[in-house]
Amino acid sequence: MADQTDDLIGNHESIRELRRLVERVAKSPARTVLIYGETGTGKGLAALMIHRLSTRHRKEFVDINCAAIPATLMESELFGHEKGAFTGAVERRIGLVESANGGSIFLDEIRELDLTLQAKLLSLLDQHQFRRVGATRTTSVDVRFIAATNKVLLSEVREGKFREDLYYRLQVVALNIPPLRERGDDILVLARHFIDRFNVQYDRRVRGLSDEAREILLRYPWPGNVRELENLLERIFILEDDDEVLPRHMPDRILRTVRSGSRTVPPPQDYDTEFARGGFHEATAVFQRGMIEQAIVATDGNLQDAAARLGISRHALRHQMTKLAMRDA
Repeated sequence: MADQTDDLIGNHESIRELRRLVERVAKSPARTVLIYGETGTGKGLAALMIHRLSTRHRKEFVDINCAAIPATLMESELFGHEKGAFTGAVERRIGLVESANGGSIFLDEIRELDLTLQAKLLSLLDQHQFRRVGATRTTSVDVRFIAATNKVLLSEVREGKFREDLYYRLQVVALNIPPLRERGDDILVLARHFIDRFNVQYDRRVRGLSDEAREILLRYPWPGNVRELENLLERIFILEDDDEVLPRHMPDRILRTVRSGSRTVPPPQDYDTEFARGGFHEATAVFQRGMIEQAIVATDGNLQDAAARLGISRHALRHQMTKLAMRDA
């Protein structure tokens, strides 16, 4: 969600639990937090909430998209540089880490950091010190690092693309943001929220969704998650003049998907595997249910394979499904 004044909006049990966890993590002394979630679920918003609810809220919140900055520039962006450190370094420059001293840094798409910078980041996390490019002395900082990814970092570790020691350093506290398609009527809650906001922003008086439009939103799988819903409604506000959101305002791709009954979404993220290795049995019931559902979908309903993905036995999986009152148990 683009509006950084928003909270994690929704009434679904998974979101209520996520808000509780965010508040608890924010008030803890944890120096690292790792957030998992598909693209568009609101990882940046969760990171900002952690900062706002913490004792660090009076200091800077620095947002860095690791995929948006070329690797050749990232070290200088993060750590700064001394005058003359390289061609074009005509004066000392303070880096983003130093500017966030006392506050929080959000490293989105953390997996995009190259291995050299991963090593320097690990050293910073362990020692709370770093060197500007070209410096001979270290600089001490007090920063909370909040990292986010839409991929399975453990798979990146196995492929040699992400340092194992950094992975475990970041994995101390991990949060999972559920995809919009798993949040039920939260789709309508969020739609109402965006309509109210865009009414103010565009000086409109759109009443809301027609019954048919509501049904379409509920049946569409939202591969782009909350961001896709937000962008859809803003597009309608810009291009349409009706005082109600109608089916004919929807793009053809959404209407075709709903008419076909397809629930096709991007390949499921293996957050289940991440959380299983981080302690499946310590996860809350909400996340256990989500993990089980994702594993079953990913294995086409094969409980033996699903159990293997979760790191538990088939018997334990069936027992847990019965305990959670899940179908097919």
